[in-house]
Amino acid sequence: MTQRRRSALLARLVVDEPGRPQVILGELRRVILDGAVPPCTVIPLREVAELFGVSHIPVREALKTLIGEGLVTHRQQRGYQVAQLTARELREMYIVRDTLETASLAAAATLADEAERAHLLAVNELLERAILDDDPAAYQRQSRSFHVALTRPSRMFRLLRMLESAWNITEPAQPMVHIDRCDRERLHSDHIAMLDAFLARDVDRLLAHADEHHRRLESVIATLPTDTGLIAPEDISSVQ
Repeated sequence: MTQRRRSALLARLVVDEPGRPQVILGELRRVILDGAVPPCTVIPLREVAELFGVSHIPVREALKTLIGEGLVTHRQQRGYQVAQLTARELREMYIVRDTLETASLAAAATLADEAERAHLLAVNELLERAILDDDPAAYQRQSRSFHVALTRPSRMFRLLRMLESAWNITEPAQPMVHIDRCDRERLHSDHIAMLDAFLARDVDRLLAHADEHHRRLESVIATLPTDTGLIAPEDISSVQ
């Protein structure tokens, strides 16, 4: 009898404490957002429950929450899986991200204190290191950190929560990992221009560079390959 292959997601879950519902939810979310398990990865309900030493109920509740967040899907005969966006859905989520980010930038540049400005500079150094090392996974992580550092000083907390949710939905596809180095370098040139404007508190220039960056992002996202399994066919059936 052929041995069943262990789920790639299951192998990355860490159980450091008893399986309370919020612990299970947080650990599942962490692994999905880490990007190490691709879209359509199966999430085996029974094995996850056994790993955390709980019944199926708290695991199922955690998965329902992740479905609501757009990170997990559930389909008949296939069970629970890491969500997979179509190319159109991915483009739509980038539009959502760009709209929310733009709405926060003027306030962020105006309100940022010295600690927040220093943090943005530190994150940019990590982003530049990812470029120099040609490390796509690090670039994916640090690019998000850079945009978070740009927007968090806005103090627009409800908007920032919506922006975080939009980022999370796109994270399993790891789009910045699957573009070429030249595109990453061009995107980073936009980051540098945005950083300079932010530090100068020049809101008009910051918004102009952000708009250019968003348009470049849309163009890059449109070139992502659809034959890698990371992006679903456009005719994918609806999921629940």
